[in-house]
Amino acid sequence: MHGALLGIKMRRCSIFLGLIVLMGGCSSSSLYYWGHYDEQVYQMYNELDPSSVEGQVEQLENDVRKAQSKGMPAPPGVRAHLGFLYYKLGKYDSARDAFIAEKETFPESSVLMDRFIGKLEETP
Repeated sequence: MHGALLGIKMRRCSIFLGLIVLMGGCSSSSLYYWGHYDEQVYQMYNELDPSSVEGQVEQLENDVRKAQSKGMPAPPGVRAHLGFLYYKLGKYDSARDAFIAEKETFPESSVLMDRFIGKLEETP
């Protein structure tokens, strides 16, 4: 029951984060290396293909590496989204690490990321 509730809450928060990132990305896309993030958010919510989750994880991991190699930060929400995808795959330690990375990179996300991390600790 907690897993389903966490999934719903995380999905809602991911939608919210995605919208914020998409709206903010229009004016300041040069601040961050966006990679395929906007495509990933669109694909996750519109195509709803569960088999594509692993491919999305791989692509976002590559985007984060490319951002680092270019000396640019990945945009807000990427690591949170990656954490949600890890959660969907049952990789709870990786999800926790991604949420912590999001929190450390963007301290304004601390309250939400702490909530996600707390919910992960309740997951059996």
